[in-house]
Amino acid sequence: MTLYQFSTDNPIDHWQILDDIVMGGQSDGHIKINKDGYGEYYGHVSLENNGGFSSVRYYFETIDSSNYSSFKIRIKGDGKTYQFRVKDSRNNRYSYSFKFETNGKWQTLKIPFADMYASFRGYRLDIPNFKGDQMEEIAFLISNKKAEDFKLLIDTITLE
Repeated sequence: MTLYQFSTDNPIDHWQILDDIVMGGQSDGHIKINKDGYGEYYGHVSLENNGGFSSVRYYFETIDSSNYSSFKIRIKGDGKTYQFRVKDSRNNRYSYSFKFETNGKWQTLKIPFADMYASFRGYRLDIPNFKGDQMEEIAFLISNKKAEDFKLLIDTITLE
């Protein structure tokens, strides 16, 4: 099942940036469709004013994902570490997270639901990992405890 396929024909209206400015920071993330039709999430993470993260989130109506067990994402990063996140309810303050490394080349990553742990504001929570019964939001986040520019190309996000 395809959750999202970036292309020049697919609007990105439901993708939104959420940076550390919500808590006084100065990071600056952006999302666009680049000339090749890929999602391009880029910007700068700043540590000023206790900042340190940028995220891009995709909100959608509740999806019954109980027949699936993993995400498959096709991305091309810049050698930095990112997180892929999911929320089973957008009302939850926490997300289920999975860290991954990029290598400057196109990568297809399989992310088992069972490997996604609950976290809030960078802290791992003592609750069970993602069950995968339903979802309402997915996100990419960068927060490596250093000031840095970043760029992540995103092609497809599917459920398997």
